[in-house]
Amino acid sequence: MNYAVRYYSRSGNTKGIADAFAKELGVAAISVDQRGAEICEETDVLFVGGALYAYGIDEHLQSFLEGLSGESVKKAVVFSTSWISKHAIELIKECLTNQGIEVEDESFYSRGKPGVKDLAKAAEFVKRYQ
Repeated sequence: MNYAVRYYSRSGNTKGIADAFAKELGVAAISVDQRGAEICEETDVLFVGGALYAYGIDEHLQSFLEGLSGESVKKAVVFSTSWISKHAIELIKECLTNQGIEVEDESFYSRGKPGVKDLAKAAEFVKRYQ
């Protein structure tokens, strides 16, 4: 299986979850605003996450999602961190679906800064897709 982990994080909270996923999968977690974030080869499962900023997802993440296609990404799993709302999950899922990408119903959410228990839960969560 070919996995990829992409995220956008302003505070580092979403990056923490992305890193936990990536470590378990044996891949790099790459911020969508960095070089190399593009999905250039067929990916079986893309783990993609971000948070809610001013009632929407960040423009970097939005642009990345709009550049994806169902031809290169077979399935996506969404994750998010936030102090207030899980709404970013639905916004990310909607954008992926609009790009013709199958999106897993189940998602991962961590409220606020992920602690040791949250990171362990993230590692267990990602095992379901291996």
